[in-house]
Order: sequence, then C-alpha cells, then structure tokens
Amino acid sequence: MKIYTRKGDDGTTGLWYGGRRPKSDVRIEAYGAVDEAGSALGVARSLCGDEDAEVAADILRLQGELFVAGAELAAAPEAADRLEDGVSRITEGMVAWMEQAIDRYMDRVELPPKFVIPGGTRLSAQLDLARATLRRAERRAAALADAGEPASSPLLSHVNRAADLVYAMARFTDTPDPELFEGRG
Repeated sequence: MKIYTRKGDDGTTGLWYGGRRPKSDVRIEAYGAVDEAGSALGVARSLCGDEDAEVAADILRLQGELFVAGAELAAAPEAADRLEDGVSRITEGMVAWMEQAIDRYMDRVELPPKFVIPGGTRLSAQLDLARATLRRAERRAAALADAGEPASSPLLSHVNRAADLVYAMARFTDTPDPELFEGRG
C-alpha cells in the first residue's frame, strides 16, 4: 500500500468532509500543533516506568482526546453538524475530566516559588516540551477563532486545560532538587 497521494505537492491539504486549504492556513496549523503535542506525549509515555503508571494512563487518555480535538479542527467548517461528541468533537465532560486530573496531581505537588526550568527528569522535561507544544496549539486555535473560523468553546477550553494537565504531570514527575530553582525569580 502506498501512503503518498501527491495531492499535497501543491502546498495544500484536504479537510475532513471536503475542501482543501494551504498548508500554512491557520486551521491546518492548529490541528498540526495538536498532532505534534500528541507525538510529544507519546515520547513522554515511552519514558514512564512502572512507578509512573498513573501518569502513563492519563497521557494515553489525553492522547486519545487530542485525536478528537484534531478531528474537530481538521473538519471542513461547513460540516460541523456532522461531528460526533467525544469522537470528532470535544465535549465539556472531556474538559471536566482534565480539571479533576489537574487537581489530583496538584494536590500532591508543592510548586517552587519561581519559574520552573525544564529538565529535572527526562520524563518531566518531555512533558514540558509537550506542554509548550499544546500552548502553541492553543494560540493557533485562538487565532482560528479570531479569524472568524469555527472553533468551539469546549475545544478552546480543552486545549488550554490539556496544557495545564501536562504541566501538572510534569511537576508531579519532576525532582524537588532546590538547585534547579535558584535564581529564577
């Protein structure tokens, strides 16, 4: 089976349910950043050991939800009514799950009084990379909404909370080494 179609050789890509857009289009940029975040989370999950089973399970669930966010963003705007909750459209329940997970992690973490420099552990560093990618996805989704393109409120909330959740997981898996927190006021 050949995986190339040559359709994108002209600098465009197809939307789900029809239509083509330039690869530089804000909608394509938004779901591309969501896709990158899912891949970065895959690397993080691969770094999880037995002691990180909870984190690995939450990463896997989040990766699945990011596929839903990507589907919503990749759909042709005129086909929004064809999307299915939880399958190709983000729901408020998905956002609520993340808020509960964020609280579960943060209840067990004491944040340093200064900015956190990534790299305390390999896992926390990879989670911080995924978080930064999610923040880019959030900016792209907000730009989509600013451009008058459909971007649902649950989708925008979901990408925001996803970055918060990944931050919480990074701090949960980070080291408390005080030298990492010196001079970062």
